[in-house]
Amino acid sequence: MTSKTTPIESALRTIEIEKRAIDALKSRIGGDFEYTCQLILNCSGRVVVVGIGKSGHIARKVAATLASTGTPAIYVHAGEANHGDIGMITKNDVVMAISNSGKTEEIINLLPFLKRNAIPVISLTGDTDSELGLASTVNLDAHVAEEACPLGLAPTSSTTAALVMGDALAMALLEARGFTQDDFASSHPGGNLGRRLLVRVKDIMHSGEKIPMVKTGTPLTEALLEMSKKGFGLTTIVDSDERLKGVFTDGDLRRAIDSEKDLQTTLVDTVMSKNYKFISSNSLATEAALLMQNSNIYVLISENDEGFVEGIVKMHDLLEANVV
Repeated sequence: MTSKTTPIESALRTIEIEKRAIDALKSRIGGDFEYTCQLILNCSGRVVVVGIGKSGHIARKVAATLASTGTPAIYVHAGEANHGDIGMITKNDVVMAISNSGKTEEIINLLPFLKRNAIPVISLTGDTDSELGLASTVNLDAHVAEEACPLGLAPTSSTTAALVMGDALAMALLEARGFTQDDFASSHPGGNLGRRLLVRVKDIMHSGEKIPMVKTGTPLTEALLEMSKKGFGLTTIVDSDERLKGVFTDGDLRRAIDSEKDLQTTLVDTVMSKNYKFISSNSLATEAALLMQNSNIYVLISENDEGFVEGIVKMHDLLEANVV
């Protein structure tokens, strides 16, 4: 950054240069990219992503993204591979080598071993005519017109392009495998992400005797007692077979009072809400949270396909489960 360049100007210039590098990748997504996907999909082992230096950091991230989205993958440091870690690579694997120059000595030194064992090599380079690019089974072109570094030295645009190409590959494989949200959750069991994807309504809902419930034909006074006893601000209304017919809420009570209904003689099913929001107990808890937020409600009924009440979930339950 020169004395005439402000920090904001430098940042904006960097973003613009890297944006152009990413845009340029679009024209290179073709037959080589599709062949790379097929090599990996047909692989019975893992994708072993190798790199060193800044490319090594990108390789580690690409391996992690592949592994978390349905493609078994590990990262191997190219330098360590030359000192014993090459034994981590098996004949069932595919190697993905990331090197902007395509001349990284530590990676080039691995090629004889990979060739002898007929291990496919996918290279991601900035020079398709480099030694690595030419020796690979398939090469993904990630060259950039310029680095964002004003000195042209620090890997910036080149590492961004390699990272985006790796992400594009991981997402293409994810879709090709039919990788689902449940699959993603199973590989992220810890932390908020796993919790949001794994917790279902049935895991946190109130069920059984905790459900406020009265039969059709029940006087409002008895319905109010049930509401007060269970503490959800509503009661479900069911028929003689215990199929859900409606709900009576605090809002319905206010409307009944405003219309001067006699609480002693009025039957709850004459003032209940027949159009209520409900959700399946097998739905994700995050779906329940979204439905509550969009409907501006704080309590949600869980009803099965046969019309029976399965449970009740409150927004507070979702907060306690850390899914919102």
